[in-house]
Amino acid sequence: MKTFSAKPSDLEKKWYLIDADGLVLGRLASLIALRLRGKHKPSYTPHMDCGDAIVVVNAEKVAITGNKREQKIFYWHTGYPGGIKGKSQGQILSGKFPQRVIEKAVERMIPRGPLGRQVMRNLRVYAGPEHPHAAQRPEPLDVAAMNRKNKRA
Repeated sequence: MKTFSAKPSDLEKKWYLIDADGLVLGRLASLIALRLRGKHKPSYTPHMDCGDAIVVVNAEKVAITGNKREQKIFYWHTGYPGGIKGKSQGQILSGKFPQRVIEKAVERMIPRGPLGRQVMRNLRVYAGPEHPHAAQRPEPLDVAAMNRKNKRA
């Protein structure tokens, strides 16, 4: 029996809508990364973008467990001497772009390189409850019902 390898003509993308209100960040990011890569499909091919498109709403209401909201710091360097800067997850969530917390969590679970960048284009994250992708008719995906640990009150 030969190993199946998907061709671009075999790929079929679906659109899913996830409401991140009260969902645990790491578990949500893990599930999104799995679906973006297409590993949930029997026709998964490692060198192809065979995943689905994901729309995440209410990113500002994602749950962060433990003390990570205050203690987990994201650092970056400006390129100048002594230019290291950092922000906690709580500061990012209460700031201007709270959707970046989910985007970065998913991005770090996707392989780096050209395929990873292509896969990340299938992720759309919005801070509030509205999104402009109604024309694609995304199916709602109930992440909270998949496992009781996925949701925090």
